[in-house]
Amino acid sequence: MKIAIGSDHAGLALKEALKAYLDSRMIPYEDFGTHTQESCDYPRIAEIVCKAILSSEFDRGILICGTGIGMSIAANKIPNIRAAACSEPYSAILSKRHNNSNVLCMGARVVASGLATLITEGWLNASYEGERHQRRVDMLTRIEQRYAIPVIPHPVKEEDTNPLPTANSDPEGN
Repeated sequence: MKIAIGSDHAGLALKEALKAYLDSRMIPYEDFGTHTQESCDYPRIAEIVCKAILSSEFDRGILICGTGIGMSIAANKIPNIRAAACSEPYSAILSKRHNNSNVLCMGARVVASGLATLITEGWLNASYEGERHQRRVDMLTRIEQRYAIPVIPHPVKEEDTNPLPTANSDPEGN
């Protein structure tokens, strides 16, 4: 299993704690940002992590923001992503077992690192049960398909394409 992980500025410290947990379990991951406390936009991080999952290079993703809700909403805009915002292990486990969630979202202002580790551990150890749940997951997919908007070329705003700040980036752009 390989994990794509990302956070906004509010989730940076919790993301670092979860990376230490993943390292201790020898679970491979890639950190897709952000890498500084500088304010950034969570939808960009969510999109980057979800695209990495859809590429099949990563099996699951973990997204962290202040509450986990913004990341969850952003991630769930992407077809074939099933993101669950969880603040305790039971919901995280069932989100995988029953809903086949592929992205776990948490809020750094909601859960401390010890609880976040338990949530992550439960979710990573859970397996999708399929069977009676598959019918419902298929229904979710059909709903997603019914409301899919055809991709129409449109101008991309500059703020949507600017690179994320890194620990070595100069805020003045020098």
